[in-house]
Amino acid sequence: MHKLGKITVRNIVLETCEIFWLHLCPIYLSEPTTAQYKDIAADYLKLWNIPNCVGAIDGKHIAIIRPQNSGSLFYNYKMFYSIVLMASCDARYTFTSASIGSYGGQSDGGIFQQTKFGQALLENKLPLPPRAPLWNESSTDFPHFFVADAAFPLKKNLMRPYPGAQLPRNKAIFNYRLSRARRVIENSFGILTARWRVLRKVINFSPKNCETIVLTCLVLHNFVMLNDHDRWYCPDTFIDTDTADHVILEG
Repeated sequence: MHKLGKITVRNIVLETCEIFWLHLCPIYLSEPTTAQYKDIAADYLKLWNIPNCVGAIDGKHIAIIRPQNSGSLFYNYKMFYSIVLMASCDARYTFTSASIGSYGGQSDGGIFQQTKFGQALLENKLPLPPRAPLWNESSTDFPHFFVADAAFPLKKNLMRPYPGAQLPRNKAIFNYRLSRARRVIENSFGILTARWRVLRKVINFSPKNCETIVLTCLVLHNFVMLNDHDRWYCPDTFIDTDTADHVILEG
């Protein structure tokens, strides 16, 4: 066996991650174009029965060791120290944007509004397709939008569920459809974690180096997803499915 010190191995890992990120990010995690957003919307309609949807957004806590002199900044509501990965994805579990590094003690909605992607979305600066009919040419034109959970703000291009448990039928159906689309980002995080097992445990690096490792896992996930024609990386058992009775079977 090669006798390498821990610091040497650590530096090799980080340097390798930085190279992967530098060369793969422009190819596998670049901002979608208007035409690509149209394709994403077509996939969401085909696969999840929701029109004009161009992505799902959520945050994921990445467990880290407590940074020195950080107080409770990184301590989250799940009762461990973390940094937050804020990401969006298309209808096929491929990430379309990612930002990481926010304190675990912050809310998803607050973190989202601080990211470059979130600010661009809220300020209408993303290259989203123009308004389009929801179902057919005779229906009302409607903006293209992302879906998220109740922690996120309701905006023209950002849909969240109706609040409350006892809802009229039309609102309950809307929440069901939105939930199906939103589960895609949860499943994307699940696939990422299942395949890149460093994300399953506490990462014993500084927050900055943790960011490098996580982003590398994410861009490698995209690389494999877009080239995995045999579905070995993401078999059907890895993702949620719906029964004919609209019961969710978790992957």
